[in-house]
Amino acid sequence: MTTTAPVSFDIAALLPDGTHLIAGEWVPARSKAVLEVINPATGALLARVPRGTAEDIDDAVRAAEQALSAWRDTSPAVRGELLYRWAELVREHDDDINRLEAMEVGHPVGPSPIAARLTYLAGKADKVLGNTLPTRSPDMLGLTLREPYGVVGAIIPWNAPGPMTVFNTAAPIAAGNTVVLKPAEDAPLTALYLARLAQEAGIPPGVLNVVTGYGNEAGAALPAHPGIRKMSFTGSPATGTAVMEACARNLIPLQLELGGKSPQIVLPDADLTKAVPAIVRSIVMNSGQVCAAGSRVLVHPSLHDQLVTEVTDAFRTVRVGLWDQPVDMGPLINARQEKRVLDYLAIGREEGAEVVVGGGKLAGEPYENGYFVEPTLFDQVRPEMRIAQEEIFGPVLSVLTYEDEEEAVAIANGTRYGLTAAVWTQDIGRAVRLARRVQAGQIAVNTLGDGGPGGAIGAPFGGYKHSGFGRSMGTDYLEDWTQVKCVVINAG
Repeated sequence: MTTTAPVSFDIAALLPDGTHLIAGEWVPARSKAVLEVINPATGALLARVPRGTAEDIDDAVRAAEQALSAWRDTSPAVRGELLYRWAELVREHDDDINRLEAMEVGHPVGPSPIAARLTYLAGKADKVLGNTLPTRSPDMLGLTLREPYGVVGAIIPWNAPGPMTVFNTAAPIAAGNTVVLKPAEDAPLTALYLARLAQEAGIPPGVLNVVTGYGNEAGAALPAHPGIRKMSFTGSPATGTAVMEACARNLIPLQLELGGKSPQIVLPDADLTKAVPAIVRSIVMNSGQVCAAGSRVLVHPSLHDQLVTEVTDAFRTVRVGLWDQPVDMGPLINARQEKRVLDYLAIGREEGAEVVVGGGKLAGEPYENGYFVEPTLFDQVRPEMRIAQEEIFGPVLSVLTYEDEEEAVAIANGTRYGLTAAVWTQDIGRAVRLARRVQAGQIAVNTLGDGGPGGAIGAPFGGYKHSGFGRSMGTDYLEDWTQVKCVVINAG
């Protein structure tokens, strides 16, 4: 691959070094300890952030509690205006945000949905409605109010810190809650920069607090804090279980998104000119580190050879490199994730799957200092194999075959996950049947965007089974951050 000189980018100009945001102030951790944020493509130090602990989480929760009363009583229209201003600032600084996220995550610079999603949520702020209730007497009035929970917490992963920050803070803020956000230790910079822009937009001190640190320190302290009234978590099932246990001890509700093993069902009449590019894009986007990645292709034998050939040819043209280069795919996030993916490549071979293309770590310039793994296609995969059952979270695609629609549905539903799925066919009747029968929170027919169904504005996102529960970004998403109060007035 031909490379050019890296783009110069000054992170220190965007963020105060070694600080996170509590009560509107950029402060170090109570312990003064820091974490190093590393560029996964080069191994270079990007920045240092606080190594927050339970003490910092407590400070942030107390700041959110102090800000709650005034923010809860702020007009929803005003809350919406402030979110609009936040969205405007995100648009103004879109280039900085995209580059910052690309550097800390490792993916190529590309278009971001952040400003659009913020604008959407801003427009919903004054449209959270209650109901009037029938009464037994004309002298009585019954109604419901939707009120914020109070101080809420969010823990987000490293694979898409920009969108995840917005999804997990803007909606609860719009609904009148105050928020404590704990970003992933591998990629906290985008979240901190978005919080800085929220400050500049006029969102009051304490409404949005960001505490950086390790998951087993700051992260574990957040759902365990008695001041938190609701949580959202996106990450692995194992960590999600721990978060859920902490929430259960405090009797607070929780929204979970825990990954997937998404099937792409290719029927005999599928248009491969549309299906193959989408299948490839879904698994190489962000190096396969996407919860909605279509990591299993279920293909009828009549199309098997053609599909494998075309996907193989497409994989061989995938450009892999640094974030500031014209590439399609970057590195994995860290050495631990690289080892995980490489271990699964070995497991697939041991189980008897055939490596058609890829299958190893990239070497030489410019890969030697980063965590680069080849886009890999496994063929002859059986449904019970681990590479067909477990979320790899890397650029690894498995091809399985089925004989009829019943078997396709059984294989598609035959994992513990149920996040997204895709169906490729020109028979709308079969598409409707499969869309109803496949167990997933989102079904795409002849389309795929951002790793999952694309094209629908305000589409809810969330999973079945071990992929979690609750939905984000739907038309009623703000209501999920409110609780219902019934009021009955006797005026007689």
